[in-house]
Amino acid sequence: MKIRSDLARFGRGFIYALNGIRAAVQEERNFRFHLCAAIYVYAAAFLAGLEPVEYALLALCIFAVMSMELMNSAIERAVDKPDTEHWWSAGAAKDMAAGAVLVTAIGAVCVGVCLFANERALKAIWSGVTASPLAILLWLASLVAAYLFTFRYGNTKEKGAAQNAQNPK
Repeated sequence: MKIRSDLARFGRGFIYALNGIRAAVQEERNFRFHLCAAIYVYAAAFLAGLEPVEYALLALCIFAVMSMELMNSAIERAVDKPDTEHWWSAGAAKDMAAGAVLVTAIGAVCVGVCLFANERALKAIWSGVTASPLAILLWLASLVAAYLFTFRYGNTKEKGAAQNAQNPK
C-alpha cells in the first residue's frame, strides 16, 4: 500500500507542475511572449535547415528561458506585499529574479545569433517567409495572433489590478 501512496504523491507532483504552467500562461504576459518567441525560433530553425544538434541547443536555450520566467513569477508571488520591515529585500529579490531572466534571454539570443546570423540561414528563412503571397499572409496572421495571445489573453496581473481599482471591496 505504501507504494501506491508514493506513486499517487509522485503523480500529483506532475499535476501541480502543470497547474503552475497553466497559471503562467493565463497570468504572465512575459511567459506568453517567450512561448510565441519559441514557436518563431523553431519555425526559423526549420526554414534554415538546422542540424539536430543545433535544434537541441535551441531547445536547451528555450527551456532555460522559460524555466527562469517561471521561477521569476514564483518569486514575485512569494514576496508580493511583504511587511514594512522586509519591503526592500522583497523588491531586491524580485529585481534579481527578473535579472536572471534577462541574463538567460541574452545568452539565448547569443546562441540564436551564432546559429542564424549567416547568409545561408538568413536566405533560407527569408525565402520561406516570402515564398508566396499566401505564405506572407500566413506569417502576418501569425504575428497578429501572437500579439493577441501575448497582450490580450488571460488574466494578467495588470487586468486584475485595474479591476480591483474599479471595484473596491
